[in-house]
Amino acid sequence: MAAHPCGPQGLRVVICEVVVRGRLSPRYEKAFEGVTLAPGEGTTVLRCEVRDQSQLYGLLDQLRDLGIELVSVNRLPGAGDGS
Repeated sequence: MAAHPCGPQGLRVVICEVVVRGRLSPRYEKAFEGVTLAPGEGTTVLRCEVRDQSQLYGLLDQLRDLGIELVSVNRLPGAGDGS
């Protein structure tokens, strides 16, 4: 069985991009602590460091509760993946 990225070997931080439909105003950066917003054409990219799945699910729950439509969730190369 493969080791979980946040398993006993130590806490690994991964960089995630969460793409949502529409352009979120900068005031949302305060609602999503530790997240940077990058507006695109008809979408907004939320970039953040994720320490475990519960943190990611917490962000996704916030988006759902605010009625913000999720487009995609992507793990970026970087911290925690050995690259």
